[in-house]
Amino acid sequence: MLGLGAEDMNRLLGLLFYEGVLDEHFFQLQQLQDHTSPNFVSQVVNIYFNQSEKLLTNLRGLLMEKEYKKMGIHLNQLMGSSSSIGAKRVTTVCLAFRSVTHQANRAGCVRCLRALEMLEHEYCYLKNKLHELFQIEQQRALAAGVRYRCRISKANKFSFFNPFPFSFPSLWLCNLHG
Repeated sequence: MLGLGAEDMNRLLGLLFYEGVLDEHFFQLQQLQDHTSPNFVSQVVNIYFNQSEKLLTNLRGLLMEKEYKKMGIHLNQLMGSSSSIGAKRVTTVCLAFRSVTHQANRAGCVRCLRALEMLEHEYCYLKNKLHELFQIEQQRALAAGVRYRCRISKANKFSFFNPFPFSFPSLWLCNLHG
């Protein structure tokens, strides 16, 4: 799937919009990126992923403690940040999950666990697909002649400066449960 053409990126973006994974907010985010900040989208999404994983971890802990009202606060935060980057399905699942927490009782605990699992699934799917998209973008930039700056380490060894704000794949592995 990883190619070097704009067609690959457009095909993947089209799929993500067709599946309802992304919405127009993602396009708006992309429009904010320009030559002065060529990594703007990936940096914003990276921040989103870091914050979201903390919220998901907190949600799992609150579910175990049956703190349904506190879960609603975390879900609102996740829903807002997901909406702002155009993560439509994650936002939709947050909304449904929040509704379940309002109705939580004995049966609600099982429903909350299922809702959390669904949220984690949608989050991981989004993360994996955006990783794929950014890899295509990175490969296109490299193929277009983006050069790596060279630097010398303290041990007098050459290394290359990566102009991209994060490394693959460590940041992108979606393993929410340790």
